[in-house]
Amino acid sequence: MEDSKNITAGRALVYDVDEKHGHGDVELQPASGTLTRALKGRHMQMIAIGGSIGAGLFVGSGSALRVGGPASVLLGFMIVGCMLFFTVQALGELAVLYPVNGAFYAYAVRFIDPSWGFAMGWDYAIGWLIVLPFELVAAGITINFWRSDINIGVWITVFLAMLVVVQIFGVRGYGEVEFVLGLIKVVAVIGFIILGIIIDCGGVPTDNRGYIGAHYWHDPGAFRHGFKGFCSVFVTAAFAFAGTELVGLAAAEAADPRKSLPKATKQVFWRIAFFYVVSLFIVGLILPSDDDSLVGSSGANTKASPFVLAIQMAGIKGLPSVFNAVITISVLSVANSCSFGSTRTMQALGATGMGPKILTYIDGKGRPVTCVIIQLLFGLLAFITEASDGLTVFAWLLSFTGLSSFFVWGSICLSHIRFRHAWKVQGHSLDELPYKASSGVVGSFLGLLLNILALIATFYSSLWPVDGSPDPEVFFQSYLAAPFVIILYLGYKIYSRGAGGIYVKAHEIDLITGMRVLDLEPLPERKKSIVNLPSRVLGGLF
Repeated sequence: MEDSKNITAGRALVYDVDEKHGHGDVELQPASGTLTRALKGRHMQMIAIGGSIGAGLFVGSGSALRVGGPASVLLGFMIVGCMLFFTVQALGELAVLYPVNGAFYAYAVRFIDPSWGFAMGWDYAIGWLIVLPFELVAAGITINFWRSDINIGVWITVFLAMLVVVQIFGVRGYGEVEFVLGLIKVVAVIGFIILGIIIDCGGVPTDNRGYIGAHYWHDPGAFRHGFKGFCSVFVTAAFAFAGTELVGLAAAEAADPRKSLPKATKQVFWRIAFFYVVSLFIVGLILPSDDDSLVGSSGANTKASPFVLAIQMAGIKGLPSVFNAVITISVLSVANSCSFGSTRTMQALGATGMGPKILTYIDGKGRPVTCVIIQLLFGLLAFITEASDGLTVFAWLLSFTGLSSFFVWGSICLSHIRFRHAWKVQGHSLDELPYKASSGVVGSFLGLLLNILALIATFYSSLWPVDGSPDPEVFFQSYLAAPFVIILYLGYKIYSRGAGGIYVKAHEIDLITGMRVLDLEPLPERKKSIVNLPSRVLGGLF
């Protein structure tokens, strides 16, 4: 590891990406093919926020509101939001220095343990593979808001064909589609917040309730079903925020990750605070948590969306259809993200020897063709819903993805902790880092702790559900991802005959391979003052 001693602040260093260090047979870089670095700054910024705004926020939050009440929803989303802020800050620091294909999976292999990295990589890839057909079904369900007479299979076919077209244009197509759809979602959320304030203040003539204020926080109440109700919010919040970490995965295909990544990660705080917390606070003010219409608010059942219901309750004509269209767009956006997340992770797994070699193929336009074909074939699982027991099959398939976000986010925080420790042990200072996480390593410790607490809370709410006694089927549909990850970890540990021990030692951690930074001078910080606060807030949102 003497090579790592040669890094000095302010010096440009370029390393051969095929150079191998420290992990035996595990290669940290793709063995063949080159991904196209075509994502611009605007793409990266919209991926950071647009990739996660979907049915989880617009529809799934309704079930959380019904079970936990408005205060539980607000607290739960704030806790997960803080957790994600720390996570994305840690990811930003790592991805700027190492914009490698596979991102957080590759960081787990390098900084924690190859077996844990294997488990995280395949858990993440399989999760996105399974979520794609779910999102296609969800998009079809949103059309039922207007046309319930057309078989959902027709819409699944249409949306899958649209996804195929996007894949033809490669990563640039993904970036452009995410930018446009993300912009629509952002504008819609801002519009809803403004409308919600007007409704709460009694400014809508068609709403007979008049001034509402915080009435629904007193009747039916801020909390529902006590501590169980509060714990049940975490899975919904994780599903709603899932996808924000894609900004790190996209680093390998960013034109200038050193400039675009720090900006995108710094904006996460403002975007979480504004688009999630504020919008859900408004929903809790203008929609009672005991409304019978909230029953069934899951998937993409937009007729039970708290956002749509709040507009309908105010007696506003036309707008519910507009917001339903926004939800349809949001679901398609997440489906687009599914294709990106799974294909890039599978390609990296194949390239590092942790998956079939056929996954490594990348064509001349930078598209991982084999992985794209596999992802689109998984999209055909959406037609399972046409069978009589299709929904039951889908529920069990989705159980593999339920806790995926917590494991991935926790692994990112732990990878950052281990990286900082290795950086110090191998004789480097923080001044040598081109970008430092604003929350530091303390934020990563807090992020890891919050992830662990969220897993414990989810275990509790899965074992003792709000509406009944312990039920094995309910428990495993909520918590099956945990034993699945453990099986992946132990399976690879046995396969590799325990190579690397329990974890990679700090002095053995590879700090060289994949470092693609050409200038290690720290990025200039913008001076903060009261005068430029409005422009900094707006910059954080957009």
